Amino acid sequence: MPIFKIQHITKYEYDRLIQESMNEIKIFPNLSPEQEVLQHELIITGNPEVQIFFDYWGNKTGVFNLLPPHKELIINSRLMVRTTGGSDLKINFISLFNEMPGEVNGNLKMLELSRPDYIQSQTQIDEIAKTVYSSDDSVAITIKNCSDYIFENFNYIKGITNVETTIDEILVQKAGVCQDFAHIMLQILRSLKIPSRYVSGYICPNKSGLRGEGATHAWVEAWVPRYGWAGIDPTNNVWVTNTHVKLATGRHFSDCSPVKGSFKGPANQHLTVFVSVDYEDGQIFEELNNVDLKRENKVIESPHFAQAAVQQ
Repeated sequence: MPIFKIQHITKYEYDRLIQESMNEIKIFPNLSPEQEVLQHELIITGNPEVQIFFDYWGNKTGVFNLLPPHKELIINSRLMVRTTGGSDLKINFISLFNEMPGEVNGNLKMLELSRPDYIQSQTQIDEIAKTVYSSDDSVAITIKNCSDYIFENFNYIKGITNVETTIDEILVQKAGVCQDFAHIMLQILRSLKIPSRYVSGYICPNKSGLRGEGATHAWVEAWVPRYGWAGIDPTNNVWVTNTHVKLATGRHFSDCSPVKGSFKGPANQHLTVFVSVDYEDGQIFEELNNVDLKRENKVIESPHFAQAAVQQ
């Protein structure tokens, strides 16, 4: 049962004073049997009061408003977590598709997670679905086939997509990062009526060659009858084990954004996201991302999004 120390710093710098920075944060570790929170400290510029609630998907969420004029906002999350799951999974590879309705019908959230988005390239998604699905295969095998397809046919390239990149655009580029691969996989699985959800968190493989180490990461959880939610990481084509630390789940990335908000003022902003993972053997992994988020000077109220540089 490995223990990870994770520091996640989100820093906004503004080229002039802004005020009334209203923010929503989802950087609290998910409460589940697979992980145990040993310590979590949250330090925010100005020490504002953080109101805590649980959103529609059950994610612990904080909101705060930094009212005084300021040129900098830093959100520093220090987390110590123990992942309690094993490295070997016992996923049910037997359950068939005809068992799904009995576990899904009547559950509004499950039905919502089974519905694909409307996209222009749905025909292309349907063709991929035919490739990964066989009437003789179980649900879990189909899920793994989908991950195999994405891993083999999409290139992992940083910097060519952002949080607003659509599934249609990803299909054209055949490339992206973890967020993009998760969204493609969700569309395919939902087109096959498999309930599936987006997951945000961290991957902590300790230099084992997995993509996305250090930065916040994204993967998918899909429903397997007589088993439950099975995590799978199409970026690395692996089932999720005790090297993944989960923060939030939802229908899409927008439901799981680590930080998002708005402020009053005509300022341009610069975002820096720093993530470090300390391992029990003394190894440390660090990742620093920078991005300019420019606004026209005439803007009175501007959004800012920490996710723009961190989903890898």
